[in-house]
Amino acid sequence: MSLPLIPAPTTASTDDGTFAVTDALGVSYPPELATIAVHFADDLEADSGITLTPGAIGITLELGRDGLDDVAPAAGLRADGREADADERYGLEVTTDGIRIWGPTPEAVHRGLTSLRQLITANTADGTATLPTARVLDGPRFSWRGLSLDVVRTFHAPPVVRRVIDMCSLYKLNVLHLHLTDDQGWRVEVPSRPALTEIGAAGATDDRPGGFYSQAELAELVAYAAERFVTVVPEIDMPGHTSAVFEAYPELAPTETRTVELGNGTTLHLNTLEPGRPEIWTFVEDVLDAVIPQFPHSAYVHIGGDEAWGMSDEDHAAFVDLAAGLVRTRGKRVVGWQEIARAAITSDDVVQYWLEPRQDDSLDGEAASMVPADLLPILIEHFAKAEQDIPRALRHGSRLLLSPTSRLYFDAPHAKASSDPAQEELRKRVGLPFYPPTSIESGVDWDPVEYTPGIDSDAQVAGVEAAIWCETITTSAELEFMLLPRLAGAAEKAWSQTRTNWPDYATRLAHHSPTWQARTWNYFKSTEVNWP
Repeated sequence: MSLPLIPAPTTASTDDGTFAVTDALGVSYPPELATIAVHFADDLEADSGITLTPGAIGITLELGRDGLDDVAPAAGLRADGREADADERYGLEVTTDGIRIWGPTPEAVHRGLTSLRQLITANTADGTATLPTARVLDGPRFSWRGLSLDVVRTFHAPPVVRRVIDMCSLYKLNVLHLHLTDDQGWRVEVPSRPALTEIGAAGATDDRPGGFYSQAELAELVAYAAERFVTVVPEIDMPGHTSAVFEAYPELAPTETRTVELGNGTTLHLNTLEPGRPEIWTFVEDVLDAVIPQFPHSAYVHIGGDEAWGMSDEDHAAFVDLAAGLVRTRGKRVVGWQEIARAAITSDDVVQYWLEPRQDDSLDGEAASMVPADLLPILIEHFAKAEQDIPRALRHGSRLLLSPTSRLYFDAPHAKASSDPAQEELRKRVGLPFYPPTSIESGVDWDPVEYTPGIDSDAQVAGVEAAIWCETITTSAELEFMLLPRLAGAAEKAWSQTRTNWPDYATRLAHHSPTWQARTWNYFKSTEVNWP
């Protein structure tokens, strides 16, 4: 019998007994696990409607390692930098007498409780969850399991971000990478540079309303995520994608600007921060000094580094070197999109892989017709250079954060029809037409190491991270429609140490829609899955 868990656990066995979970049960725990137990009870009620009774028994939480040394430790790097003392391996046991969850750390117990939430919700009917007796020993394949969320092209207010954090937590993702700055807007406060939020945050894509997170709002989001063992990593994109900076501070813009008309009434600015100007570095330091303290749990700062079109290779490398050095002197580690490998990065830096080999093949035929003539040669040149990024990163000893576009970019259109005809108009409208549509099956029918050119070992990988960009996404409902059920598949690839079998996965996935409905999360009802 396959348990309806996503990600799939390392080992799981069941037998013929059952145990009933009702409102009459409670959770017993040592003092170190009190906060986790309270969050579990709240989440379980939201997921399933079952309200546990404080002080009652039935679910026991323990700190311990019983049998967990048989589960391989995670490979990769943690966004909070806690490689030495973190351990997410857990055990879950359901007997006819009750439920026991254990692990060596509070985080591990939280992961076990997350699996229990999934089991209970999948088996709930009329206020009672009848669980099969089972034993699960589990742990993650990779330490960094994330989602990159674009809050620039569409500004997503704090309540929306909290819903995304809840989704991440449900699927054992432990990183929310916030893409906070881009051409279309600036979303984080820098008190010494007030025009960044007064002017740079005013808009978004296609005249959508802008916005930014105040320091108080970010503190609440970061704390909310940390309580769910999710680390929020900030991205300040540079030296490209800086039009919002130049709007706020024109004196930082290049003296000679270059633009490309996209043919839909919008203009692409091919302008970058120039490394040879001292005032640029005063600005970068102001930003880092303001942003870094707002993300105290993150060991990393994402410096972008991608798509610095119109910039010479020498200037780009010089900028990345200097920016990375400023991050390191402030006690943080560097992560950047794969183009940073063209600079003198170090083995401590993380390179985020997104441009797949022969990506320029996607510029043939119909896709090429969508690209303005002036932009097409720039893209072709950029994709050609990208083929050397991963070999360079590996020569530097850097580890890769895997975000291949064809598998983990959730702004691609959905490929299959929806079983709900009311969703078909939305499916055809939302998603970048430049990307080939992707199916739910294609999101799990791959292996991160086997799929990435030039690597042959988990030891070369920092982790796995999906990305959602919001050029075509205008509302929280559309955001969730593109995230679910894809996010569960990304989590399966980042966590599970076993290969995914599609029919089994589709069966497990179907059991998760009651949770999404209870949470009022909008999700794509793909015809690939027999939803209940």
